[in-house]
Amino acid sequence: MIGDISFADSIYIVTGYTDMRKSIDGLCALVQTQYQMNPYGRSIFLFCGRRTDRIKALLYEGDGFLLLYKRLSDGKFRWPRNESEVKAITMQQYRWLMDGLAIEQKSVIKQTKVSRLL
Repeated sequence: MIGDISFADSIYIVTGYTDMRKSIDGLCALVQTQYQMNPYGRSIFLFCGRRTDRIKALLYEGDGFLLLYKRLSDGKFRWPRNESEVKAITMQQYRWLMDGLAIEQKSVIKQTKVSRLL
């Protein structure tokens, strides 16, 4: 199914700025040469340009590449810009990113263990 990311083993975010004019071949070359990673694995690679209102996701589905493109109508993605690197993120961080939140939350509500009452 197109766009089904549930089979992916890992999600990587490419921090910093990416030239959003790059197509599948350009993004694959970037993953291979600059970051020495395999774009043919069961991984999703996320890229963002300077405007931060659009992202591209590169995913190999076994028989070919899928390039997903999302452009926000209003607002911007909270994209880490500290340096150009590839960073593994969790599915929860991916959902936060898609919801407009930062992938690194300053504080989270920790779950407490409930003891059984007698």
